[in-house]
Amino acid sequence: MGLWHVYYEDWQMECCGTPFSVGDEVSWPLLLLAPDTVLGGGWRDQLTKIAGPVEHVGGVRMVREETGLPVALGADPDAEEDRRPEPGGGTRAVGLLCVERHGANWPEARGRVRAVQVLTQTWAETAPGSRSYEPVRGERGLRTVDRCPKRFAETETEPSADGRGRYSRESGVVVTLNVPGTDSRLSPPAGRARRRRGS
Repeated sequence: MGLWHVYYEDWQMECCGTPFSVGDEVSWPLLLLAPDTVLGGGWRDQLTKIAGPVEHVGGVRMVREETGLPVALGADPDAEEDRRPEPGGGTRAVGLLCVERHGANWPEARGRVRAVQVLTQTWAETAPGSRSYEPVRGERGLRTVDRCPKRFAETETEPSADGRGRYSRESGVVVTLNVPGTDSRLSPPAGRARRRRGS
């Protein structure tokens, strides 16, 4: 059994996603992104390690992870050159697994939803009065729910001490996905926890 943390961004769900519940079987195209490029980073507990040969599938560089999980490799949008490994070689990478429903098509990971957490992120103006916002690193929370919402809430908060506007937004969900026939670094601790509970 492979348990994988997957981030499903709010706009991806609101645009063309289908809400799901704990226990549902789902099939998603997964993209591995550098964690610092998603909501300001700080994803230590949700990171995934992958390893395997790099393939070119439908215009996308992807890895069929050594344990069977199909994952596309995301490019850094701010990098001057594409640093992803070339097809035909192998790679080892650490990043954040994200559902990606836009762009090219590649094989999807099919699994059962074991947990859903709504992620709330704090955003702040880049400068007082700018009305341009960026995620505040380290100001993020997770709330366990039984079902992924279709729409996500936003709440304005008090301005920061330097006068920058701030708000909190439900910026998506973090899903624990059980993908049969795979193995992940989450699987052994989760298995031990189940044995301790007697389930």
